[in-house]
Amino acid sequence: MPGAGLCSCWGGRVLPLLLAYVGYLLLGATIFQLLEKQAEAQSRNEFQLEKLRFLENYTCLDQWALEQFVQVIMEAWVKGVNPKGNSTNPSNWDFGSSFFFAGTVVTTIGYGNLAPSTEAGQVFCVFYALLGIPLNVIFLNHLGTGLRAHLATIERWEDQPRRSQLLRVLGLALFLTLGTLVILIFPPMVFSHVEGWSFGEGFYFAFITLSTIGFGDYVVGTDPSKHYISVYRSLAAIWILLGLAWLALILPLVPLLLHRCCQLWLLRLRQGCGAKEAPGRRPRGRPTAARRGQVTPQDFATSERGLGS
Repeated sequence: MPGAGLCSCWGGRVLPLLLAYVGYLLLGATIFQLLEKQAEAQSRNEFQLEKLRFLENYTCLDQWALEQFVQVIMEAWVKGVNPKGNSTNPSNWDFGSSFFFAGTVVTTIGYGNLAPSTEAGQVFCVFYALLGIPLNVIFLNHLGTGLRAHLATIERWEDQPRRSQLLRVLGLALFLTLGTLVILIFPPMVFSHVEGWSFGEGFYFAFITLSTIGFGDYVVGTDPSKHYISVYRSLAAIWILLGLAWLALILPLVPLLLHRCCQLWLLRLRQGCGAKEAPGRRPRGRPTAARRGQVTPQDFATSERGLGS
Protein backbone atom coordinates (compact mmCIF):
# COMPACT_ATOMS: atom_id res chain seq x y z
CA MET A 1 0.00 0.00 0.00
CA PRO A 2 1.27 3.53 -0.71
CA GLY A 3 0.60 4.59 2.86
CA ALA A 4 2.63 1.71 4.28
CA GLY A 5 5.53 2.46 1.93
CA LEU A 6 5.47 6.11 2.93
CA CYS A 7 5.50 5.25 6.63
CA SER A 8 8.35 2.80 6.09
CA CYS A 9 10.40 5.43 4.23
CA TRP A 10 9.65 8.02 6.92
CA GLY A 11 10.61 5.70 9.76
CA GLY A 12 13.63 4.16 8.09
CA ARG A 13 15.31 7.18 6.47
CA VAL A 14 13.64 10.52 7.02
CA LEU A 15 13.05 10.30 10.77
CA PRO A 16 16.67 9.49 11.77
CA LEU A 17 17.94 12.21 9.44
CA LEU A 18 15.42 14.69 10.88
CA LEU A 19 16.46 13.82 14.43
CA ALA A 20 20.13 14.24 13.54
CA TYR A 21 19.41 17.58 11.85
CA VAL A 22 17.43 18.96 14.79
CA GLY A 23 20.01 17.63 17.23
CA TYR A 24 22.79 19.36 15.31
CA LEU A 25 20.86 22.64 15.45
CA LEU A 26 20.28 22.27 19.19
CA LEU A 27 23.95 21.52 19.75
CA GLY A 28 24.99 24.61 17.78
CA ALA A 29 22.49 26.80 19.63
CA THR A 30 23.78 25.60 23.01
CA ILE A 31 27.44 26.15 22.16
CA PHE A 32 26.85 29.58 20.60
CA GLN A 33 24.86 30.64 23.66
CA LEU A 34 27.64 29.56 26.01
CA LEU A 35 30.30 31.32 23.95
CA GLU A 36 28.55 34.58 23.04
CA LYS A 37 25.91 35.49 25.62
CA GLN A 38 28.32 36.68 28.31
CA ALA A 39 30.32 38.75 25.79
CA GLU A 40 27.10 40.37 24.57
CA ALA A 41 26.07 41.31 28.10
CA GLN A 42 29.49 42.81 28.75
CA SER A 43 29.33 44.89 25.56
CA ARG A 44 25.85 46.11 26.43
CA ASN A 45 26.97 47.22 29.90
CA GLU A 46 30.03 49.00 28.51
CA PHE A 47 27.86 50.85 25.99
CA GLN A 48 25.47 52.03 28.70
CA LEU A 49 28.41 53.23 30.82
CA GLU A 50 29.80 55.15 27.86
CA LYS A 51 26.45 56.91 27.37
CA LEU A 52 26.36 57.88 31.04
CA ARG A 53 29.90 59.27 30.86
CA PHE A 54 28.97 61.22 27.74
CA LEU A 55 26.00 62.81 29.53
CA GLU A 56 28.18 63.66 32.51
CA ASN A 57 30.75 65.41 30.30
CA TYR A 58 28.14 67.27 28.24
CA THR A 59 25.55 68.46 30.72
CA CYS A 60 23.74 70.49 28.07
CA LEU A 61 22.38 67.24 26.64
CA ASP A 62 19.68 65.16 28.26
CA GLN A 63 18.92 61.47 27.92
CA TRP A 64 16.22 62.00 25.28
CA ALA A 65 18.45 64.10 23.01
CA LEU A 66 21.21 61.47 23.21
CA GLU A 67 18.80 58.67 22.33
CA GLN A 68 17.58 60.65 19.33
CA PHE A 69 21.14 61.13 18.13
CA VAL A 70 21.85 57.41 18.52
CA GLN A 71 18.71 56.68 16.50
CA VAL A 72 19.97 58.93 13.70
CA ILE A 73 23.28 57.05 13.70
CA MET A 74 21.51 53.69 13.54
CA GLU A 75 19.35 54.78 10.61
CA ALA A 76 22.42 56.00 8.75
CA TRP A 77 24.16 52.68 9.38
CA VAL A 78 21.18 50.71 8.09
CA LYS A 79 21.25 52.76 4.89
CA GLY A 80 24.92 51.95 4.38
CA VAL A 81 26.38 55.26 5.60
CA ASN A 82 29.34 54.79 7.92
CA PRO A 83 28.93 57.23 10.84
CA LYS A 84 32.70 57.51 11.26
CA GLY A 85 34.58 60.24 9.40
CA ASN A 86 32.91 63.05 7.47
CA SER A 87 31.07 63.72 4.22
CA THR A 88 34.24 63.19 2.17
CA ASN A 89 34.12 59.43 2.79
CA PRO A 90 34.03 57.34 -0.40
CA SER A 91 30.58 56.58 -1.76
CA ASN A 92 29.09 53.16 -1.17
CA TRP A 93 27.57 53.30 -4.65
CA ASP A 94 30.51 54.08 -6.88
CA PHE A 95 31.06 51.58 -9.69
CA GLY A 96 33.46 49.35 -7.75
CA SER A 97 31.19 49.16 -4.71
CA SER A 98 28.13 48.64 -6.92
CA PHE A 99 29.89 45.78 -8.72
CA PHE A 100 30.73 44.24 -5.35
CA PHE A 101 27.10 44.58 -4.26
CA ALA A 102 25.86 42.98 -7.50
CA GLY A 103 28.17 40.03 -6.85
CA THR A 104 26.80 39.57 -3.32
CA VAL A 105 23.26 39.59 -4.72
CA VAL A 106 23.69 36.90 -7.39
CA THR A 107 25.78 34.70 -5.07
CA THR A 108 23.17 35.10 -2.26
CA ILE A 109 25.86 36.20 0.22
CA GLY A 110 24.01 39.33 1.31
CA TYR A 111 26.29 40.85 3.96
CA GLY A 112 23.51 43.13 5.18
CA ASN A 113 25.71 46.20 5.61
CA LEU A 114 24.45 47.73 2.35
CA ALA A 115 21.07 47.61 0.64
CA PRO A 116 19.07 49.76 -1.79
CA SER A 117 17.26 52.56 0.02
CA THR A 118 15.15 53.88 -2.88
CA GLU A 119 11.96 52.16 -4.00
CA ALA A 120 13.23 51.95 -7.57
CA GLY A 121 16.47 50.34 -6.38
CA GLN A 122 14.60 47.78 -4.28
CA VAL A 123 12.30 46.80 -7.17
CA PHE A 124 15.26 46.47 -9.54
CA CYS A 125 17.14 44.38 -6.94
CA VAL A 126 14.24 41.90 -6.81
CA PHE A 127 14.13 41.33 -10.57
CA TYR A 128 17.93 41.43 -10.84
CA ALA A 129 18.19 38.64 -8.23
CA LEU A 130 15.44 36.58 -9.90
CA LEU A 131 17.53 36.42 -13.07
CA GLY A 132 21.02 36.61 -11.59
CA ILE A 133 20.77 33.81 -9.01
CA PRO A 134 19.80 31.09 -11.56
CA LEU A 135 22.45 32.47 -13.93
CA ASN A 136 25.06 32.11 -11.18
CA VAL A 137 23.97 28.52 -10.50
CA ILE A 138 24.16 27.63 -14.20
CA PHE A 139 27.61 29.21 -14.45
CA LEU A 140 28.95 27.19 -11.51
CA ASN A 141 27.37 23.98 -12.81
CA HIS A 142 28.99 24.39 -16.22
CA LEU A 143 32.36 24.90 -14.58
CA GLY A 144 31.90 21.55 -12.88
CA THR A 145 31.02 19.76 -16.12
CA GLY A 146 34.65 19.34 -17.15
CA LEU A 147 35.56 18.02 -13.74
CA ARG A 148 32.77 15.47 -13.80
CA ALA A 149 34.14 14.19 -17.12
CA HIS A 150 37.55 13.92 -15.47
CA LEU A 151 36.05 12.07 -12.51
CA ALA A 152 34.83 9.37 -14.91
CA THR A 153 38.46 8.68 -15.82
CA ILE A 154 39.43 8.59 -12.14
CA GLU A 155 36.96 5.76 -11.58
CA ARG A 156 38.94 3.69 -14.13
CA TRP A 157 42.26 4.17 -12.33
CA GLU A 158 42.11 0.64 -10.94
CA ASP A 159 42.73 -0.68 -14.47
CA GLN A 160 46.09 1.10 -14.57
CA PRO A 161 49.41 0.16 -12.93
CA ARG A 162 49.84 1.10 -9.29
CA ARG A 163 52.66 3.51 -10.10
CA SER A 164 50.40 5.38 -12.50
CA GLN A 165 47.65 5.46 -9.89
CA LEU A 166 50.03 6.89 -7.31
CA LEU A 167 51.27 9.60 -9.70
CA ARG A 168 47.72 10.62 -10.54
CA VAL A 169 46.77 10.84 -6.87
CA LEU A 170 49.84 12.95 -6.11
CA GLY A 171 49.05 15.22 -9.05
CA LEU A 172 45.51 15.76 -7.86
CA ALA A 173 46.72 16.40 -4.31
CA LEU A 174 49.15 19.02 -5.63
CA PHE A 175 46.37 20.60 -7.69
CA LEU A 176 44.11 20.83 -4.64
CA THR A 177 46.90 22.23 -2.47
CA LEU A 178 47.89 24.97 -4.91
CA GLY A 179 44.26 25.90 -5.56
CA THR A 180 43.57 26.10 -1.84
CA LEU A 181 46.59 28.37 -1.34
CA VAL A 182 45.53 30.69 -4.18
CA ILE A 183 41.84 30.84 -3.23
CA LEU A 184 41.68 30.32 0.54
CA ILE A 185 45.10 31.26 1.99
CA PHE A 186 46.61 34.14 0.00
CA PRO A 187 43.43 36.30 -0.21
CA PRO A 188 42.92 36.32 3.59
CA MET A 189 46.55 37.39 3.94
CA VAL A 190 45.93 40.28 1.53
CA PHE A 191 42.69 41.28 3.25
CA SER A 192 44.36 41.15 6.64
CA HIS A 193 47.15 43.43 5.44
CA VAL A 194 44.85 45.95 3.74
CA GLU A 195 42.10 46.04 6.36
CA GLY A 196 44.32 45.78 9.45
CA TRP A 197 42.83 42.45 10.52
CA SER A 198 44.55 39.45 12.00
CA PHE A 199 44.98 36.42 9.75
CA GLY A 200 42.30 34.61 11.73
CA GLU A 201 39.84 37.43 11.04
CA GLY A 202 40.79 37.44 7.36
CA PHE A 203 40.33 33.68 7.08
CA TYR A 204 37.03 33.95 8.96
CA PHE A 205 35.84 36.58 6.46
CA ALA A 206 36.92 34.39 3.52
CA PHE A 207 35.11 31.33 4.84
CA ILE A 208 31.92 33.20 5.78
CA THR A 209 31.93 34.81 2.33
CA LEU A 210 32.63 31.74 0.19
CA SER A 211 30.15 29.65 2.17
CA THR A 212 27.57 32.38 1.28
CA ILE A 213 26.70 32.84 4.96
CA GLY A 214 27.61 36.53 4.85
CA PHE A 215 27.09 37.82 8.39
CA GLY A 216 28.32 41.29 7.51
CA ASP A 217 30.46 41.74 10.62
CA TYR A 218 33.57 41.81 8.41
CA VAL A 219 33.31 43.43 4.98
CA VAL A 220 36.20 44.65 2.84
CA GLY A 221 36.52 48.25 1.73
CA THR A 222 34.28 49.85 4.38
CA ASP A 223 36.77 51.56 6.71
CA PRO A 224 36.60 55.33 6.08
CA SER A 225 40.02 55.87 7.62
CA LYS A 226 41.71 53.85 4.87
CA HIS A 227 42.38 54.85 1.28
CA TYR A 228 41.55 51.94 -1.00
CA ILE A 229 42.40 51.67 -4.67
CA SER A 230 39.39 52.23 -6.92
CA VAL A 231 39.20 48.60 -8.08
CA TYR A 232 39.70 47.04 -4.63
CA ARG A 233 36.10 45.97 -4.09
CA SER A 234 35.72 44.94 -7.74
CA LEU A 235 38.71 42.62 -7.32
CA ALA A 236 37.12 41.27 -4.15
CA ALA A 237 33.93 40.52 -6.11
CA ILE A 238 35.94 38.67 -8.77
CA TRP A 239 37.67 36.67 -6.02
CA ILE A 240 34.26 35.70 -4.64
CA LEU A 241 33.14 34.36 -8.03
CA LEU A 242 36.41 32.46 -8.52
CA GLY A 243 36.25 31.09 -4.98
CA LEU A 244 32.71 29.82 -5.43
CA ALA A 245 33.73 28.22 -8.73
CA TRP A 246 36.71 26.59 -7.01
CA LEU A 247 34.50 25.14 -4.28
CA ALA A 248 32.09 23.83 -6.92
CA LEU A 249 35.03 22.06 -8.56
CA ILE A 250 36.69 20.49 -5.52
CA LEU A 251 33.68 19.48 -3.41
CA PRO A 252 32.89 16.41 -5.57
CA LEU A 253 36.59 15.66 -6.01
CA VAL A 254 37.77 15.50 -2.38
CA PRO A 255 35.64 12.47 -1.31
CA LEU A 256 36.67 10.52 -4.41
CA LEU A 257 40.33 11.35 -3.88
CA LEU A 258 40.17 10.23 -0.24
CA HIS A 259 38.47 6.99 -1.31
CA ARG A 260 41.19 6.34 -3.89
CA CYS A 261 43.95 7.01 -1.34
CA CYS A 262 42.33 4.53 1.06
CA GLN A 263 42.18 1.92 -1.69
CA LEU A 264 45.88 2.36 -2.48
CA TRP A 265 46.80 2.17 1.21
CA LEU A 266 44.80 -1.04 1.70
CA LEU A 267 46.41 -2.54 -1.40
CA ARG A 268 49.91 -1.82 -0.11
CA LEU A 269 48.90 -3.25 3.27
CA ARG A 270 47.75 -6.49 1.68
CA GLN A 271 51.00 -6.71 -0.29
CA GLY A 272 53.00 -6.26 2.90
CA CYS A 273 51.05 -9.03 4.63
CA GLY A 274 51.50 -11.36 1.62
CA ALA A 275 55.26 -10.84 1.63
CA LYS A 276 55.43 -12.12 5.22
CA GLU A 277 53.76 -15.48 4.39
CA ALA A 278 55.75 -18.74 4.41
CA PRO A 279 57.84 -19.40 1.26
CA GLY A 280 56.15 -22.80 0.61
CA ARG A 281 52.70 -21.36 0.81
CA ARG A 282 51.10 -20.13 -2.38
CA PRO A 283 50.12 -16.44 -2.05
CA ARG A 284 46.46 -15.62 -2.26
CA GLY A 285 45.23 -14.44 -5.61
CA ARG A 286 48.32 -15.76 -7.44
CA PRO A 287 47.28 -17.65 -10.60
CA THR A 288 48.24 -21.31 -10.78
CA ALA A 289 49.99 -22.86 -13.76
CA ALA A 290 46.71 -24.36 -14.97
CA ARG A 291 45.07 -20.95 -14.84
CA ARG A 292 47.91 -19.53 -16.91
CA GLY A 293 47.35 -22.23 -19.55
CA GLN A 294 50.56 -24.23 -18.69
CA VAL A 295 50.81 -28.05 -18.35
CA THR A 296 51.99 -29.30 -14.94
CA PRO A 297 53.79 -32.64 -14.29
CA GLN A 298 50.70 -33.93 -12.49
CA ASP A 299 48.60 -33.28 -15.61
CA PHE A 300 51.18 -35.15 -17.79
CA ALA A 301 51.17 -38.23 -15.51
CA THR A 302 47.38 -38.26 -15.47
CA SER A 303 47.24 -38.23 -19.26
CA GLU A 304 49.74 -41.16 -19.52
CA ARG A 305 47.65 -43.30 -17.17
CA GLY A 306 44.60 -42.58 -19.30
CA LEU A 307 46.34 -43.71 -22.49
CA GLY A 308 47.65 -46.90 -20.91
CA SER A 309 44.21 -47.95 -19.79
